[in-house]
Amino acid sequence: MTHEIDVQWMGKMQFNALVNGHTIIMDGPEKVGGENNGPIPKPFVLTALAGCTGMDIASILRKAGKNPQDFNMKVLGEISTRVPIEYVAIHIIYEFFGNEDNKEAALSAVTDSQEKYCGVSNMLKKALPVTWEVRYNNVTIFNNKKETEMAEIEL
Repeated sequence: MTHEIDVQWMGKMQFNALVNGHTIIMDGPEKVGGENNGPIPKPFVLTALAGCTGMDIASILRKAGKNPQDFNMKVLGEISTRVPIEYVAIHIIYEFFGNEDNKEAALSAVTDSQEKYCGVSNMLKKALPVTWEVRYNNVTIFNNKKETEMAEIEL
């Protein structure tokens, strides 16, 4: 099986990508010759990661009958200071709101996504640290960012 996308240059800095029948516009800001008609490409890596892990978690929780009232993610990509400009670390913040009885199911779903199912996360972890934290009703119940930073210092 192969995934395929088609990309067409639309002039200046704009490219339109056709992904599974959906058009995604990428463009640069005016200061680099674009018209700012869409986001720059690099954040799509973070978007793909959020979509992959989010869909894992939604599926796991739905099957368990533990749907949250609300579920959001923030994905932070730390950018290098030298060319090539690339992500050097990624941190995901999972935010759940709902019944306290579903807190452990949410944490378990995130862990399963990050350690078993999310192919995007698995690919990225081969190139850079991907850490995450889980907040449930505004309380942090898991955060492995500091553990990962300490392990890197020890290396």
